[in-house]
Amino acid sequence: MECYFDNSATTRPTQGVIDAMVSVLADDFGNPSSLHRVGDAASVRLEEARGTVARALGCMPEEVYFTSGGTESNNIAVFGAAHALRRRGNRIVTSCVEHPSVLECMKRLEEEGFEVVYLPVDGSGRVSEESLKESINEKTILVSLMLVNNEVGSIQPVKAAADAIKSAGAPALLHTDAVQAFGKLPIKVASLGVDLLTISSHKVHGPKGQGALFVKKGTRLVPYVLGGGQEGGIRSGTHGMPGIAGFAAAVSELGDIEANAEKVAGLKEHLLSKLTEIDGLTVNSPAQFPFILNISIPGIPSEVLRNFLSESGVYVSTGSACSKGHRSYVLTAMGLDPKVIDSAVRISFCRFNTKEETDCLADCLLRANKTLRKVKR
Repeated sequence: MECYFDNSATTRPTQGVIDAMVSVLADDFGNPSSLHRVGDAASVRLEEARGTVARALGCMPEEVYFTSGGTESNNIAVFGAAHALRRRGNRIVTSCVEHPSVLECMKRLEEEGFEVVYLPVDGSGRVSEESLKESINEKTILVSLMLVNNEVGSIQPVKAAADAIKSAGAPALLHTDAVQAFGKLPIKVASLGVDLLTISSHKVHGPKGQGALFVKKGTRLVPYVLGGGQEGGIRSGTHGMPGIAGFAAAVSELGDIEANAEKVAGLKEHLLSKLTEIDGLTVNSPAQFPFILNISIPGIPSEVLRNFLSESGVYVSTGSACSKGHRSYVLTAMGLDPKVIDSAVRISFCRFNTKEETDCLADCLLRANKTLRKVKR
């Protein structure tokens, strides 16, 4: 029995997603920018997909811009906002546990002369609301704070960031990387108070290479992908219609998000109840987000445990798929002991996981504990 618990890295596309992509490849294969019947048919599919994503976010279709994925959306948002507002200030506020597609942008902006404030996190991986208030001032032009952390599942106070921007009278735009949250938490852009929001297809059982960026109406960004002016000039390039259609199909299949979260929370609690006999097991994740569980079994290095599970047909991660080979900067920022960090694995659920799969995962972890654990005698 193969059991896949690495859904924060990527998810298995559904049959509905595959069918939608094949339909576009075989039938509506035209370029949406072409001014003839075949192009018009593709354009209709494009705008239907835009409307599907917009309804899921609670925004207008014209506020949804399709991109190649979360990384590109984050780049467009961060660089576009910073360069659009650089005459109104120089300060950018973010956290030290953002995804690399945000942190690497911040490094580049520092090289360009921007002042970037990296907020620390507490032991649960969360930025404090007080630090947001203290760091955001009248010269702040951008705040970028992820909604859910991809390694431990911490839910960040994005709404508090919006309130802090307003209180400070800052000209800042608020961006959130919602890649891990979308489809798992009920997200409405108005209630979050964001100007920019990133989502990705392959985290919600859609295809890879497809994402979207919400841009609040009236928000100006300086584009850095230039060309034919597609997507309102924010992201030029021929539309990848098979991916867009697959993304829309995945979004339309999300179902009852709160019910899905409740089911996954039950699986997570069931797993933890079966692991109580592992002495010293550490849960590194806060409890609020059910889809990500980061644990450490002392004495078993992360890579050894991951490989042991993989050989048994059970698949987990040693951390973010974007930072393989490096000690987790997220767990380090949380102040965890290096021994805990070096034995950490990330178990990430999806709505399709079952109790039988969870039992299989638990049994493999228990067997690994007996087989691999280094016991001091």
